[in-house]
Amino acid sequence: MEEQSEEMTDPCHVFEMPFTPESTMEEHVYAHRNGKRHSCKLCDVSFTSKSNLIKHIRTHTGEKPYRCEMCLSSFSIKSNLVVHMRQHTGEKPYSCHICGSSFIRKSALDVHIGKHTGEKPFSCGVCASSFSMKSHLFAHMRTHSGEKPYSCEVCGYSFTQYSHLIVHVRKHTGEKPYSCNACGYSCTQKSSLVAHMERHTGDKSYSCKTCKSSFSTQSLLIEHRKTHAGEKPYSCEICGYSTTRKSHLAIHMQTHTGEKPFSCKVCGSSFSTKSHINEHMRIHTGERPFSCEVCGSSFVRKSHLHVHMRRHKKT
Repeated sequence: MEEQSEEMTDPCHVFEMPFTPESTMEEHVYAHRNGKRHSCKLCDVSFTSKSNLIKHIRTHTGEKPYRCEMCLSSFSIKSNLVVHMRQHTGEKPYSCHICGSSFIRKSALDVHIGKHTGEKPFSCGVCASSFSMKSHLFAHMRTHSGEKPYSCEVCGYSFTQYSHLIVHVRKHTGEKPYSCNACGYSCTQKSSLVAHMERHTGDKSYSCKTCKSSFSTQSLLIEHRKTHAGEKPYSCEICGYSTTRKSHLAIHMQTHTGEKPFSCKVCGSSFSTKSHINEHMRIHTGERPFSCEVCGSSFVRKSHLHVHMRRHKKT
């Protein structure tokens, strides 16, 4: 995206877009008449403006001249730094006119609006999956082609989406920018923090009239009711997996990003969820909290107890 100053001059007569320097306007008009004239010598990709070519070349050189003074994260283009700074300032300039939710990126707002309207105008020609954003369709198409253009320079692991690479790289750098104000837990992506925060509320005053299950917030109750209706509104834009809860989708996304934020301090094993590491720790502590009321046998996992109980029923 071209960086523009506040003073705008002549607009483009094709799209009525304003430009400041004459050179920028000339390049833009040239693009309508002649296409893309600025080509990358490293990969042959072409661009309509020289500034976009310069930004692209940084993907080859690794240059990131724009640095955050608060956490030292660096970026190849200034607009990405501007968006990143909103994580520190809390600024969310893009608001939903339907429910009032606000976001740091316009693209995130566009995805959110699609949840209200149900509109998914971009369809996959291979499997008929549909998406609210064109970029999500492109990312999805890579699941069919097998293309993984974003590779980690440290371990070589590759991803279909750049955002997944960013999350993965934090495993190597140790950066965990999302922190819980209640207990200090920190993680590499916001969705993991959202899932974590649900564990702090002990009050369960919202009850389901169908099965009498109770929940700490109304939003969790609403998500639970969807299990009775068979509704699964939270879908993975990559593989089409759907679920009734946003937190479950967050856990699922870790299968694509490879993130395992919970590490065992005894043996170094890592896990995608806190419940999994809690079960693992019982191997070291010897704890077996699930006991059989018939014979007294105890187990590390509740599922193992259920399997054991079937043996008593058979006898």
